Amino acid sequence: MSSLVLVFLVLVLNGVSELIAGEASTARTDLERLNDDSITANVQGNLAGDNVIDFARVDVATERGTVILSGTVPTSDQKARAEQLARQVRGVKQVTNQLQVRTRQQP
Repeated sequence: MSSLVLVFLVLVLNGVSELIAGEASTARTDLERLNDDSITANVQGNLAGDNVIDFARVDVATERGTVILSGTVPTSDQKARAEQLARQVRGVKQVTNQLQVRTRQQP
């Protein structure tokens, strides 16, 4: 009977360790978080440093090297320019451009 309990405990513990290992592989590491924060800051710097376009209404987030742009811009050219500036940052793997083009309504 005790060997059966021991086998059961080994199986349970093995399953728990696999579950924990699976969660650890999907969670961002501290290094990934730091990398993402650095990418976000550099993309924001590129956007702020653009002398032609004001990207004040653009939000930037980064998840495992994928930059997500959100917010609004007045033209599709500005939407494309924001993506171009984001792609120039070292470490960017992909850009998801969710910017909305919203022109000012005329009175």
